[in-house]
Amino acid sequence: MKKLRLDFLKYTSLNVLAMVGVSLYILADTYFISKALGAIGLAALNFCIVIFTLIQGVGLMIGIGGAIDFSIGDSERSNLGNKSFVNALFIGSLFSVIFILLGVFFSTQISLFLGADELILSPTKTYLTTILGFSPFFILNNIGLAFVRNDKNPRLTMTAMIVSSFSNIILDYVFMFPLSMGIFGAAFATGLSPIISLCILTFHFRRNSIGFHLCKCRIEIKRLIRIITLGLPSFVTELASSITLFTFNIVILRIAGNVGVAAYSAIANVATIATALFTGLAQGIQPLAGNYFANSDKGGLRTILKYSLITSFFLSITIYFIILVFSDNIILIFNSENNEALARIAGVGLKIYFTGFIFAGINIVIISFLSAISNTVNAMVISILRSSIILIPTILFMSFFFKAYGIWASFMVAELLVTIFTYLTHIYRSRENIQLDTYTGG
Repeated sequence: MKKLRLDFLKYTSLNVLAMVGVSLYILADTYFISKALGAIGLAALNFCIVIFTLIQGVGLMIGIGGAIDFSIGDSERSNLGNKSFVNALFIGSLFSVIFILLGVFFSTQISLFLGADELILSPTKTYLTTILGFSPFFILNNIGLAFVRNDKNPRLTMTAMIVSSFSNIILDYVFMFPLSMGIFGAAFATGLSPIISLCILTFHFRRNSIGFHLCKCRIEIKRLIRIITLGLPSFVTELASSITLFTFNIVILRIAGNVGVAAYSAIANVATIATALFTGLAQGIQPLAGNYFANSDKGGLRTILKYSLITSFFLSITIYFIILVFSDNIILIFNSENNEALARIAGVGLKIYFTGFIFAGINIVIISFLSAISNTVNAMVISILRSSIILIPTILFMSFFFKAYGIWASFMVAELLVTIFTYLTHIYRSRENIQLDTYTGG
């Protein structure tokens, strides 16, 4: 039990720190863009984050799916780490080509679809094209991080993510102010960050014993499908963020215009840090839960889930307390023009919106836990509920009746409904004991 507790603290703390570092990708862009370009730049960035989150989701899907496949094979002593790694790289290459082609030929159409009008079409298209051009590095970085983490080297992944994120902040400043590269500079700095991370991850291959490396392996259709299936819940979790952002943008644009979207940009970027905390917690438990599941250790799985839910609850309470106390200071960071409308909309939005993380944290942890123990179907159901089936109708319904207040409250209501569903279908049935046969369909 003591070893499990120490492992839990080690993996979750390192991953939480690392994910907070990753969230600085967008946070740094937001801050410097708000200083250089004001509300127009913030609105353009918020439209583009939808696609950035989608790219990250694809990378997480392939990386985590491949890493779970690698971990299960490693636990079974089947020495399939190389095959998992090579097949994951193959899938990543296919998606990278698709994203690059979208950036080259369809950036204008995508920008318009995301909600950009004539006023902000140009900066939206510039940022979008640049990010899509760097998509291979974002995807490869997520694959590398997942495999290195599951190869018992979480400290190196934390270092890679934090160093690359702080490099992004420095490059953001240099490109946007001394070099006056505008919104392209912000996108270019973000695109260089995963390259820096990948350079640091190469140190993993200098270890005496590693569980995977690049080699000549056969591409296996069954393994490709398995990797995607295992990683799909992680993708849908990111897709939930992307769809949430897109839906909020469109609804807010209709009710409050570009200033409203800029206000939501500030809220969404603070929410990125909060989401990163819970995602780090969820990714931290994934290798542990996978190993205990492979060894059929029900007691260990029960303890991991209990620790995770307790940690999630205290994280959410801490986050909301910070929001209540420092909301005005937080908004001021992103409101360089001292726009009163922006400050008013964001101030109310922050306090209402962040109540949702009490339930969102629980949902993110449950999805990761179910994925780690190969219960992909139930993890997928919860993810889809969060990303569309419950979320979108809730936003549309509440914004129609309660306008801006309804928009901010809809996130909390949707996550609460998903938590209730999760409790009724999983937690309540298992009450005091996690039954592995329930989660695996046996």
